[in-house]
Amino acid sequence: MATFLLILSLLLAVFSGVLCWQVIEQRKIVARLITETHQSDPLSNLEKEPDLILTLKVLNPITVAKRESRSARVLADKLPVMVRKMVYQEVMKELEEEMVERGIEVEMNIEYR
Repeated sequence: MATFLLILSLLLAVFSGVLCWQVIEQRKIVARLITETHQSDPLSNLEKEPDLILTLKVLNPITVAKRESRSARVLADKLPVMVRKMVYQEVMKELEEEMVERGIEVEMNIEYR
């Protein structure tokens, strides 16, 4: 029985050694890949401050369209997607005009998600 336990202990020690070796090798691979990524991808530079982006979402574009436009009252029920796009375009145009009046340079885009 003692021989069996000794052999089992040795097998477990060898298995633990193999697992430890694999962990060390994986850490080396991860470190190498991180280094390669930093060298090849300029966007992965963590020292540079990230750009701040302001996101605006109109929570009820159909209601806004109906309140602001007579033609939208008719179109909102029949063409809601088009009315939503028109509301966003109008909001963007008004915001851009306000920023120009204040002398603030902005880059505005509409993103579809």
